[in-house]
Amino acid sequence: MANMKTFLKSGHPPTLFAAFLYFDFSFAVWVLNGAMGPFISEQFHLSPAQIGLMVSVPTLAGAFMRFPLGVLSQYIGRKRAAIVEMSAIVLALIYGFLFVKSYNDVLAMGVLLGIAGASFGVALSLGSGWFPKQYKGLAMGIAGAGNSGTALAALFAPRLAMHFGWQPVYGFAAAMMLLPLLVMVIFAKEPPDIEHQTLRQHLSCLFESDGWIFNLIYIITFGGFLGLATFLPSFYYSQFHVTKVQAGSLTVLATLTGSLTRVLGGWFADRMGGITTLSVVFLIAVAGLFGLMTTPPLIATTLLFMLCFAALGAGNGATFQLVPLRWPLTTAVAGGMIGEIGALGGGILPNLLGQSKQHTGSYRAGFLLYAVLAVGVLLVIRIVARSWTRSWIAPGGRAIDAAPIDSAVLIVGSGRSEEIPA
Repeated sequence: MANMKTFLKSGHPPTLFAAFLYFDFSFAVWVLNGAMGPFISEQFHLSPAQIGLMVSVPTLAGAFMRFPLGVLSQYIGRKRAAIVEMSAIVLALIYGFLFVKSYNDVLAMGVLLGIAGASFGVALSLGSGWFPKQYKGLAMGIAGAGNSGTALAALFAPRLAMHFGWQPVYGFAAAMMLLPLLVMVIFAKEPPDIEHQTLRQHLSCLFESDGWIFNLIYIITFGGFLGLATFLPSFYYSQFHVTKVQAGSLTVLATLTGSLTRVLGGWFADRMGGITTLSVVFLIAVAGLFGLMTTPPLIATTLLFMLCFAALGAGNGATFQLVPLRWPLTTAVAGGMIGEIGALGGGILPNLLGQSKQHTGSYRAGFLLYAVLAVGVLLVIRIVARSWTRSWIAPGGRAIDAAPIDSAVLIVGSGRSEEIPA
């Protein structure tokens, strides 16, 4: 692995740690309804389709909130944006503790939990903003490993719900959010790579074809990770009739694997290239999805989920190794856009699985459809890689060597560049 001492000296580790903690706790809050899915579904007698909708609402709400927060962070700073968001999360959780009483209330609470899902682009840009481009993938991988919050939610929420009821878990989460909020206030520093640009410049990535290619990639990698993470407790509970706490523990095994491999994905992408890494992990994920279609026993199912999560987690890291290379001056905004659209994939998979179970009695069709979608996106990656490696990245998707210090060449489109004074 890269010389960690050199890596840490090249940036600001306290800010990277604060970004990781911010993303980790926010992610745990974001998937809270999914972690408590078996408890909520039992109390309100929900159908598989209703469960799929319930766990996907926070995902969809978070997706729509990400881009506005990314734009806001460019104007008030990423640290301030993170503090504002975490404060709003605490208020939303207090509301959930006091007022959620019915299934419709749970759906409304899901919208408020979406506030936590807006953290993605800001957390990764804040964490990596102090580091040079040769370490961007690793820095983003470390900050992005905060998606281990899915494991925190799956581990602790069912146990707390078993002893205190599922609604008080919102109150416990509100108290815990104060920790990353204080760490952010005390230890984080705003990175020096802020560029003041017009709103039109900030939004320009929305109108570029490359942006939508990244969206498709992230629908599979992050959308698949998020969708499975939120649906897995309910899947284990209904498919294998394990206890609610056991369903959470099995979910932890899978989701934690994906969180750890996110760092490895960024590290491999720095060295082998993001395109090469993405191609490998897509093939592994598709193989895992096809394996799940065979309805294997509990142990084999868990191992296959771990394989899928490992691949999807590494794919997340590889994707965001490429983002700051493609949009070096507006990484937060581009990351927010890609995260916003990509997170919509997290709403697709739970609904596919829920509808498949309700109408066919099996989850097989849901896994098949998502695997086919993944194959299609892999083909797109291989096609566009040819033009990308002729413009803004080196072969395989590695970073192009830095330009001389008196000027830097910024690639702003396929085959186009403009010189930016240092």
